[in-house]
Amino acid sequence: MASWRHDVGVENLGTSAELANVSDPAWHRLRELVNQNAKARVLPVVPEAGQAVLFRLQVTAGSTLGALALNCGGLLLDHGWLRILGGGTSELPDLASANGLGAPSSEQEPPGSMTVAYDVLGGIFAVNGGDLPGDLGEVHYWGPDTLDWTPIGSGHTTFVHWALSGGLQDFYQDLRWPGWAEETSSLRDDQGITVYPPLATAEGQNIAAANRAPVPFTELLALNQDLARQLGPLPDGQSFHVEFKED
Repeated sequence: MASWRHDVGVENLGTSAELANVSDPAWHRLRELVNQNAKARVLPVVPEAGQAVLFRLQVTAGSTLGALALNCGGLLLDHGWLRILGGGTSELPDLASANGLGAPSSEQEPPGSMTVAYDVLGGIFAVNGGDLPGDLGEVHYWGPDTLDWTPIGSGHTTFVHWALSGGLQDFYQDLRWPGWAEETSSLRDDQGITVYPPLATAEGQNIAAANRAPVPFTELLALNQDLARQLGPLPDGQSFHVEFKED
C-alpha cells in the first residue's frame, strides 16, 4: 500500500521533538495566509496534544500536515463552512484520530486515504494513499451531492493554500444559498447541516428551497454514508424511497 507520507519522506520513527524542530517550519507561510484571510479562524491547540498528534502522524513540522497538527486545533474558513483538521479541539477531531491512527510503529500500514478536512454539509477532503482514484498524494473530495470521490488536481499543501486564498467561493457556488454565512456561523464546530430532500437527488438540488437543520457532525457523516449505501446501486433516473435508520 502506498504511503500518504510519500511527500514528506519520514522513513524512521521520530520523537515529537525531532519532528517538531525543523529548520524551515511550514507554519510561518500558513500563518501569513491566515492573516490575509478575514474569514479564516485559527483554533487553539493544547501544545502537548499537538505534539502527540505530530508523533502519531510521523510527519515533520516542515510539512503542511505536520504544521497544522502542531500549531493549531484546526482552521475554520468561510464562517466555519470548511474545517481543516489539525491538532484537534474538544469539538473538532485531530488528524490522527480522524484517521484511526494510534501509536506509530515501523510495521504499521498507513491508511489508504487520509481525511484532512470536512465541510459543513458533510463533504470530505482526503489525500489519496492508494484507495482512491487518481494520483497518489492527490486530494480528493467526497461530495454530498455526488456521493462519490473526485480528484481536485492538487496535493495537500496546495489544497490548504488554495482554500485560504479564496478558492472556496467558486468550488461551492452550487451548494450555497442566500443566508448561508449566517446559518453556518451560528453552528458549533461539532455540528453540520443536514439537507432534505438529499442533495444527491433531483428534488434536493435546489438547496435554497430544501429543509435544512443543524445536526451533530458525526450524525451527518453517518447519514451521508447511509444515503450512499442506499443510492449507490441504483441506475440513473430510478425512483426510490430513502430511509434513515436511528441507532
